[in-house]
Amino acid sequence: MAEAALKRGPGRGRFVTFEGGEGAGKSTQIKMLADHLQKEGVRLVLTREPGGSPGAEIMRHLVLSGMGKLLGPEAETLLFAAARDDHVRNVILPALNQGSWVLCDRFFDSTRAYQGSQGKVAPDVLNAMQRVTIGDLKPDLTLILDVPVEIGLQRAGARRGAGTPDRFEGEDIKFHKGLRDAFHKIAAEDPRRCVLIDATASAETVSQLVWNAVRERLFTEVAAAS
Repeated sequence: MAEAALKRGPGRGRFVTFEGGEGAGKSTQIKMLADHLQKEGVRLVLTREPGGSPGAEIMRHLVLSGMGKLLGPEAETLLFAAARDDHVRNVILPALNQGSWVLCDRFFDSTRAYQGSQGKVAPDVLNAMQRVTIGDLKPDLTLILDVPVEIGLQRAGARRGAGTPDRFEGEDIKFHKGLRDAFHKIAAEDPRRCVLIDATASAETVSQLVWNAVRERLFTEVAAAS
């Protein structure tokens, strides 16, 4: 379990994660939500996984270069776990405990979708790694951006341009359809935490859906706690 302790009560910041397949628009929507929140006077930390802290960024390079795939799904999962442990201890928990909101591009749901559902890593292994790396830390809200696989991959290709697909962008259509199904399952199994958002519309339309979910789920809670 992470060494730092998570504070409870109204002084703690809120933890919002964004999930979804390749090309779902997570990076764009995090920035747009940050703009909304900053207008409300909310202190923010924007981060990502894998990465977000110096140690975790090293792991990010290893994973996205394809090193993890060469070692096998269990070893790749260990790389993600090591990155998450560093990220949680050095970035996420300190920010939350200081009262800042943390907006994170991917968290443990991606591990369950990518390495669990598609990599066939056993749930017991994933649960054990989750206990060690994040303890009882869970997002207050998880926004799962949903787009058909073909649209997502087309967006990812346009964003990448002439660059080489990374470790996950380069997987086949079957893999990506399995990912989408896995995220749908995660949303259905935890509706109090997760909101599934149709991300096929314009960025502005999706941003409004995101903002509506944040206001309804978190601002009411903040007002009640104050």
